[in-house]
Amino acid sequence: MIPGFWWRWMAWAGCLAAAWGLHAQAPARGVVSVPEAERVVLDEEAARLFGVMFELINTPGVRHELLPDVAIFHKAVDWALRFDEFQHTNEIAEAHRMLQLGMERAEALRAGRPDWLMRTGLVVRGYMSRVDGSIQPYGVVVGSGYRPGGRLDVWLHGRDEKLTELRFLRERMKSAGEFAPQDAVVVHPYGRFCNAFKFAGETDVMEAMEHATRAYGAYPVRRAIRGFSMGGGGTWHLAAHHPGLWRAAAPGAGFAETAEYTGILRKEPDLPAWEQRLWRWYNATDYAANLRQVPLIAYSGEKDRQIQAAQVMERALRAEGLILDHVIGPGVEHKYEPGAKREVARRVDALMSTPSPELPALDLTTHTLRFPAGEGSVWARFEGLQQHWERARLRARVEAGNVVVVETEGVTAFSLRRPPGLAEGPWTVRADGQSIVVDAREPVSGPWRFERPDGRWQVATGRSQVTGKRPGLQGPIDDAFMDSFLVVVPTGPATGPVDAWADRQWRQFTNDWRGQFRGECRVVKDVDVTADDLRDHHVVVWGTPKSNRLLARMARKLPLLWEGEVVRHGKREVARGNVVPVLIAPNPLSPDRYVVVNSGHTFASWIGTNARQTPRLPDWAVLALEGGGGSRVIDAGFFGEDWR
Repeated sequence: MIPGFWWRWMAWAGCLAAAWGLHAQAPARGVVSVPEAERVVLDEEAARLFGVMFELINTPGVRHELLPDVAIFHKAVDWALRFDEFQHTNEIAEAHRMLQLGMERAEALRAGRPDWLMRTGLVVRGYMSRVDGSIQPYGVVVGSGYRPGGRLDVWLHGRDEKLTELRFLRERMKSAGEFAPQDAVVVHPYGRFCNAFKFAGETDVMEAMEHATRAYGAYPVRRAIRGFSMGGGGTWHLAAHHPGLWRAAAPGAGFAETAEYTGILRKEPDLPAWEQRLWRWYNATDYAANLRQVPLIAYSGEKDRQIQAAQVMERALRAEGLILDHVIGPGVEHKYEPGAKREVARRVDALMSTPSPELPALDLTTHTLRFPAGEGSVWARFEGLQQHWERARLRARVEAGNVVVVETEGVTAFSLRRPPGLAEGPWTVRADGQSIVVDAREPVSGPWRFERPDGRWQVATGRSQVTGKRPGLQGPIDDAFMDSFLVVVPTGPATGPVDAWADRQWRQFTNDWRGQFRGECRVVKDVDVTADDLRDHHVVVWGTPKSNRLLARMARKLPLLWEGEVVRHGKREVARGNVVPVLIAPNPLSPDRYVVVNSGHTFASWIGTNARQTPRLPDWAVLALEGGGGSRVIDAGFFGEDWR
């Protein structure tokens, strides 16, 4: 019996993708033409490995959870062949080697001897992503002195617009990278290609880290994160937005925000207000207060233009009463100076060699429930905001008498795990001056949720009274593509230009997703969507209520009403004519999941810098269709905290 998830992966990786013609418009990024004879041999070798993988799926006793460690080699070569992604002539020989390594792992798996699990040094691994069911690679460097329960470091790579899986695996099998402590497992995420570890690239860091934590038995609170250049930008972001995950963070160069680094407002002074608000999603400067919880050592070359990241963060931290620990490499531009590099390593190693401190006091900030805190060593979490994209703050501290004092700004709901330093028995939460006794008979670790639907804080009982925006269900459109999603295409008759536009757009989106995020979208017909699909995935529906049956089932329950050529927001007519609404909202058929209507991810690919990879649309927009198949935004905005 083939495990269901592997059956679906085989289908999505091959048969369905080919049937839908998803690769017809895939961009070719290669510069090397593979001789036809070599191509034939590589195709045969890849097909042989795929066949062995299929056999292993249906072989009793095989450890199916290790199949991604084989599949990474097949995908690397298969995609390089299908999409003409060979960059250098020596990659042809590398492709043969990768398929051989994949076959060796497959046979070892069949024999019950997956020897790569016990290796030290450089190892490449893989996992199946929950986002799109794709196989994603990552590298590890297992130190000779590492023991289970030890330290795990994350290293984020720099920008490389030609970083295919083939190239990534080759690099991860020959280079230990900038830092390789012998007492650690160092995880090198692929990051879904080259998006500065944002969006699905951010999810990839988390999935690779969690996979390695389980595989090598690392201690979850002994984690460090480092990176340089684009990886430095990713480190600023992940340290500031996920402060509970890290014992230490050491960004090198990179960028920390969008406006100043890019100077975009000088070039585009009329940039829409909603787009500028959405910079608060990934600006590390807007989350500087969170770094009170994370020991941080920044590095910059003295002559590096990207020293700007540390300088702007230094200002943001100073405004919070914090001082940036900044190591500067004398006389160098965009690289580590050897002496400064040793100093960074020394300081990180010193932090990682000491026990993780308990945090009896927290000072947290957010602008969106995409980043609610509450992870790892951080025991408080945002659960509801008064206004998304405005600053919210949550301070919490333990005081004598088993009291936890909580002070909030812009918060409508929060939760607490039992903080360190409390004695056993009942404890009191004093929230904004109001005291609430927490019953000791409740679970020891919590979390306990606090809400104030009538203006007074209370412990939530039963199902939460907060039905509006909440963590993981708060928008904007791009948020849906950070977790599991299905693309749902119409089977009804196309009745006009909107259907023609939608057909082009969903096909373009699936091609863009492959190029930008290195995965195959799961594509299903509207008539084939099941109740399990609605429970397990966000749905991205394309077409009109007349052409897409799933959209028809939910259309009248969405915040934007679409009737014929008229789009309404409540009783207000937003637009009429040759227009199409795009939006994200809770799925009326599965309220814990999103529905996205007629949109893929909204950010542009490069525009010269990863700092511009920010959302271009908010929760909803109305597009006017134009001649030649184009469109323009005529109105857009954010839904309220109640999704209305």
